[in-house]
Amino acid sequence: MSTTDTTDTTATIEPSTDGTDLAARTAPAAAKAVPTAAPAPVLLLVPGILGAVHGEAPFHPADPAAPQLLVTDLGVTRGEGVFETIGVFDGRPMALDAHLARLQRSADMEELPVLDRAVLAEAVAAAIDALGAVPEAMVRILVTAGPEHGTPGPERPTAWVHAKVAPDYGPEREGIRVTVLDRGLPTTAPATSPWLLAGAKSLSYAVNMASLREAARRGVDDVLYVSSDGYALEGPTSTLLVRLGDRYVTTPDHAGVLPGTSLGTVFEALRTEGVVCEETLLTPEQVVASDGAWLLSSARLAAPITHLDASELPVDHATSARLSAIIAGRSV
Repeated sequence: MSTTDTTDTTATIEPSTDGTDLAARTAPAAAKAVPTAAPAPVLLLVPGILGAVHGEAPFHPADPAAPQLLVTDLGVTRGEGVFETIGVFDGRPMALDAHLARLQRSADMEELPVLDRAVLAEAVAAAIDALGAVPEAMVRILVTAGPEHGTPGPERPTAWVHAKVAPDYGPEREGIRVTVLDRGLPTTAPATSPWLLAGAKSLSYAVNMASLREAARRGVDDVLYVSSDGYALEGPTSTLLVRLGDRYVTTPDHAGVLPGTSLGTVFEALRTEGVVCEETLLTPEQVVASDGAWLLSSARLAAPITHLDASELPVDHATSARLSAIIAGRSV
């Protein structure tokens, strides 16, 4: 005898009491939107960093998940090398020429050879195309001093271009809390001690990262370095911009800061409007007493400083948005 339950399990559709038709009440729920996965990072090796190499393309794709660097590379064993990070917005790299010029400036400071900027520009464009259409991305160019002398490998700098989707910097663009840290160098260091490489964008970045870890230990978002003679300098990965009334001020390059590409874009735009833009040494106290201050960078854009240690600063969100739009090449 069968033990199968013959009870009718068909759902009963009750008559509508609210005027909803049968089709609407029995239609399946809309499928949940599946988040689109971010494109995978793109890696291009650049053997043509110094110009044409016989039998090799000037740059070519490589697997970012596979080993690509010799363990004897001076970028690894000595931290010798330079880099740039370029913000890419709606497929357009911002201030590319300025980034490439600054890369060569840093290379000159580390006594690396003259780099082929045309090849690098082509490699950056190829990496952006390979990454695909994304609203915001970042491209890093890295150049090391190459393998140690007498070890296997080509006797030239090692170079690569790496592109990836940018993280969400929305919260930082609304405001950041910043702590003051002593850099331990006077503003005269570039003139008196050029071997310290103050103002170079070097792969020797351990101090910068240690500074950001100290900021995290203090419960804040970022750092403003101060010179040993008491002047505000820059952030570990950013440029200081301060508003004093109707003029904008930044730290002069000769004080040992990295010349800001984002700052250059902002100053160029503001000066066309007749706004006074200056390079002037300021103390942290003058920053606190200002009409607003920002840390600028190529991918994060303009991050307004809400607090410098315990001191609160005024924040103008409309100006912050405009500065970010200028850096990104977007209309406000």
